Amino acid sequence: MAFEKLDLDPLFAKIEELKPQFIDRLARAVAIPSVSGDELLRPRVVDMAHFLVSELENLGAHDIQLKDLGTQPPPVADASLQLPPIVLARFGADKSKKTVLVYGHYDVQPALKEDGWATEPFTMHHDEAAQILYGRGTTDDKGPVMGWLNVVEAHNALGLELPVNLVCCFEGMEESGSLGLDGLIAQEAQQYFLSVDTVCISDNYWLGTTKPVLTYGLRGCNYYQIAIKGPGADLHSGIFGGVIAEPMVDLVQVMAKLVDNKGKILIPGVDEMVAPLTEKEDALYDDIDFSVDELHAAAGSETGLYNNKKDILKHRWRYPSLSIHGVEGAFYGPGAKTVIPSRVVGKFSIRTVPDIDSAKLDKLVIEYVQKVFGELSSQNQLNVELIHDGAYWVSDPFNESFTAASKATEHVWNIKPDFTREGGSIPITLTFEQELKTQVLLLPMGRGDDGAHSINEKLNVSNYINGCKTLGGYLHYYGRQ
Repeated sequence: MAFEKLDLDPLFAKIEELKPQFIDRLARAVAIPSVSGDELLRPRVVDMAHFLVSELENLGAHDIQLKDLGTQPPPVADASLQLPPIVLARFGADKSKKTVLVYGHYDVQPALKEDGWATEPFTMHHDEAAQILYGRGTTDDKGPVMGWLNVVEAHNALGLELPVNLVCCFEGMEESGSLGLDGLIAQEAQQYFLSVDTVCISDNYWLGTTKPVLTYGLRGCNYYQIAIKGPGADLHSGIFGGVIAEPMVDLVQVMAKLVDNKGKILIPGVDEMVAPLTEKEDALYDDIDFSVDELHAAAGSETGLYNNKKDILKHRWRYPSLSIHGVEGAFYGPGAKTVIPSRVVGKFSIRTVPDIDSAKLDKLVIEYVQKVFGELSSQNQLNVELIHDGAYWVSDPFNESFTAASKATEHVWNIKPDFTREGGSIPITLTFEQELKTQVLLLPMGRGDDGAHSINEKLNVSNYINGCKTLGGYLHYYGRQ
């Protein structure tokens, strides 16, 4: 059914005109290596918070606050390590207008040129021929965060009032479990966030590479680590190999029994918690625009476990998965080093879905790992623990906010968006929804092949600029709802 388009041509034209400034803003943001997971880079994460404050001040924001979250809880190397602040800001305080809270994060995943990047990850590379922006954080999540700032700048340049009151909430620990954010949201629900009508998050991606989407569901994520301790120090394998119990040998055997190479979780009781698939839900996957080829293109290989669209999407969105992420304490550099590590820590996560109970899952995982380790009859010591968790989330894709976003998306891209769920996790969606007693919309900017968390992360210029138009259009359509 057709809808009456708003006159957004002046706004869209101004966004096009300001494209060079917007690209420069993103380049300056990417240049700050705000890696929240690296304690040595924590000062740079704080630098990124101050960069945002400066940009917000220049754009005329008011009531800007840096919320101190205190010290980071264990496990940390530095017991006095401070969490980066939450950046809060407002644009407008007109009680006759609706109020939209926009959330984003200013921290990023680690990145090194030697990981396989074609260019320096913290120096944004603009491929002018392909019109692609490469750099850590371009799509996750500095591009979208800059997008909201760009929308404000375009309105300012036109002398045009924002159609809603805008509340900004930008955090610096999303890539490390959003530590401290849940408490901050609860604390500010009846204070800074009191007047919020809806929440919009742009921290996810299109399903493929050609068609925009709106996202109404996310898997959760429970992240665990298995620590195995043996000798008092690293040892030489020529002297001690074959005569002491090696922690790395134990760890490999334990982790090999978590999941098989077809993706089946081997921990008893996990699959039994998953909500059964209904015929109505199954039918939702029929019309979604996605192909196996797009999966292969995004992965950079033809190594998919499923060969049809519906199976791929179900296993990405509504079934749990277990991924093994790495080992801390083991030798991983080039060359040959004959060391026996004294302590190794294996890291893995489980993506959760309805109706997995997080506390029950933790119990199943810990007891299973202890059982498998016990069967090894090893002299080494085991410790398995949950590092952080975030609940799954499902919303109503037909509420006012989604309707406004659908109109804005169709206005900009000339096609109705697909309504999708997503396999990744943004734990605070549920927190915002519950604490503010409001609705949450996921409005993505980037494409499914952007490579967030991977090497050569990128954002197409068209997605960046049209994404700004979509974000701005959403505010106008929602303001008229």
